[in-house]
Amino acid sequence: MRKKEKAQKQEKSQETAQTSAEQETAQTSEQETAHTEQAQAMAQAPETEQTPPAEPSLELPSLEQLADELEREQYKKNYRRVLRSTVVALVAVAAVSVLIAVLLLPILQITGTSMTDTLQDGDIVVAFSGKSYKQGDVIAFYYNNEILVKRVIATAGDWVNIDEDGNVYVNDQLLDEPYVSDKAFGQCNIELPYQVPDGRCFIMGDHRSTSIDSRNTAVGCISNDMIVGRILFRIWPFESFSWIH
Repeated sequence: MRKKEKAQKQEKSQETAQTSAEQETAQTSEQETAHTEQAQAMAQAPETEQTPPAEPSLELPSLEQLADELEREQYKKNYRRVLRSTVVALVAVAAVSVLIAVLLLPILQITGTSMTDTLQDGDIVVAFSGKSYKQGDVIAFYYNNEILVKRVIATAGDWVNIDEDGNVYVNDQLLDEPYVSDKAFGQCNIELPYQVPDGRCFIMGDHRSTSIDSRNTAVGCISNDMIVGRILFRIWPFESFSWIH
């Protein structure tokens, strides 16, 4: 009995081993078949060429566009040149104007009443820087760091005399002074008659009763080097624009 059972167990073991071998053989065959089919499918698939991306096409401008662009650039260049020339011209004009205003045609403002009725307090006048001045000219001159305005009565070498009524004589000739509305002897402390020194001029204000001028030693005669210029005309107030005589 034991031998028979042992023989049966050996047969079952052989059958099991055979079955396992057959299963492994079947799996191997299936895998080989799958690989073969995949290889055939890859072999049969058409080869696809990879095409490079298309480069963007460059569109050339037309002749009209080129002409318009050239015209715009030329306009910009001309505009910059004109603008630069205009700025340079304006700067040059401003510089010349300043030089003229300071050196040749200084602009002054009247303060005080010593020249009424010819000039009023606050008037703005234009002077001319010349080299020679004559009797009757209205001049501006430096005095104690200020600019005063008076009228030339006599020049170097002339003799000046003034009577009690305020009449002025130059070289024994009575002056005709239509610009004076109130003749007065004024604040005179010089010895009359008085001779004007060389290189100087004798000046007086038109408002004789209040003006302090060459009649007083506090001011005296004015050196030609102190003169700013001759007053030409009044520019302000605008309604009073006029030449000064």
